[in-house]
Amino acid sequence: MENKYHYDIVEKAINYIKNYHFEQPSLKQIANHVNLSKFHFQRVFRKWVGISPKDYLQFITLEKAKESLREGQSTLETSYNIGLSGNSRLHDLFIKIEACTPGEFQKRGKNLKIHFGEIETPFGNAIIAETEKGICSFSFDNLNIEKIKSDYHQAIFIKGLSKNGKLVQEYFENWEVPPTPISLDLVGTPFQIQVWKALLQIPSSKLLAYQDIAEIIENPKAVRAVGTAIGKNPIAYLIPCHRVIKSDGNVGNYRWTSERKIAINSYEAIKL
Repeated sequence: MENKYHYDIVEKAINYIKNYHFEQPSLKQIANHVNLSKFHFQRVFRKWVGISPKDYLQFITLEKAKESLREGQSTLETSYNIGLSGNSRLHDLFIKIEACTPGEFQKRGKNLKIHFGEIETPFGNAIIAETEKGICSFSFDNLNIEKIKSDYHQAIFIKGLSKNGKLVQEYFENWEVPPTPISLDLVGTPFQIQVWKALLQIPSSKLLAYQDIAEIIENPKAVRAVGTAIGKNPIAYLIPCHRVIKSDGNVGNYRWTSERKIAINSYEAIKL
């Protein structure tokens, strides 16, 4: 209950900052809006978002730079113009992909062992599900596990993190590159797999548009299909769909709420 209460407070604060960032509200003003003392609010916000309210406000202010997108500059040009340095890529750090089709995965459902567990991240608690090949689900939504259990009712579910889940947990604890790659067991159509792999090419703290992803996969007319594939990404954060925004500079939707998407991007812009 406490976690839910705190997340609701942080979500309310994020909405307030988004709506009033042009007024540059003080820490006290934001804390008053959520009915907390500024010291308590600072601790709660930092725990859930990973950065201070002040840093988050600064990031939102940087959103003004997206006006350049509306003036015709590309998303890559805009990213560089606003000084989001950082040339590391998530897949360079620790991603190894094992891919299969839904049909192939379903055939493996009988007697398939799936480990699952909960970890803490700067962006809220997350649930990880993992087969022997790798992580098949990383979600900020507990209901995702229930869906997996329903889809693969013949599988054997084991509570507790396995080797790849523990690597992810360690990464969020110390932000150091894991000693071995984190394996992913992706289930999707060939087109979806292609799009998800393209997302791994987005450098940390950079933002691209759906059109950019379509061009990366050499299918520039498939923007709508790209958006649909991104929306079905089963691996939050590790496959960085949070780095894809609309071509007009707006953040756009996110499977795990647009507020969390902004929080992740602001954290990466400062941390990475």
